[in-house]
Amino acid sequence: MDGLKTLSALEVMQDAPVIPVIVIDKLSQAVPLAKALLAGGIRMLEVTLRTSSGLEAIRAIANEVPAVVVGVGTVRNEHQAQEAFKAGARFAVSPGLTLSVANACKDLGLALLPGVSTASEVMLAQELGFNELKFFPAVPAGGVKMLQALGGPFTNVTFCPTGGISLANAVEFLALKNVACVGGSWLVPPQALELEDWNLITSLALEASRLKR
Repeated sequence: MDGLKTLSALEVMQDAPVIPVIVIDKLSQAVPLAKALLAGGIRMLEVTLRTSSGLEAIRAIANEVPAVVVGVGTVRNEHQAQEAFKAGARFAVSPGLTLSVANACKDLGLALLPGVSTASEVMLAQELGFNELKFFPAVPAGGVKMLQALGGPFTNVTFCPTGGISLANAVEFLALKNVACVGGSWLVPPQALELEDWNLITSLALEASRLKR
């Protein structure tokens, strides 16, 4: 991590229209997957801790594909944030927000996109100093209409909707003034990952990188 510029959450969100939400079962797939996404113009990668390979996948990508910016997703406690940071994660994404996760990421200098789905949660996030938030689960929590409603009282909050986002509805979310990017798993379909179809993943990434916002 030495010598790397500390990122802000807004820099992470503004890099591309989509942050891929990545679930890796086989560690051997991590590096070629990162290279495939990078070839398609997607540089910010959220590798989730939903599998036992997640942490080591972050380490492998950070060490072997320095042109990408690898982040950690599904952060649920301070220990996970600390271990992911040690592995090379440069930003974190959490499904919700707790004081311990917030403080851990602040102490580490690790940009955090905490998950929120209600006005009260947005207010709590702002009290803790966060104005760049993950709206999760985006579609079940009200989708575009909910984000439009939140835009009224929270004019200085920027969202990354995640959960139920696809190529079909991404543009609708990206058209909102308070949305900087979306999070989506469609860039890394499980079957393509299993078949190691890196060309397909690069093609999906290229398509996503060209979405208008």
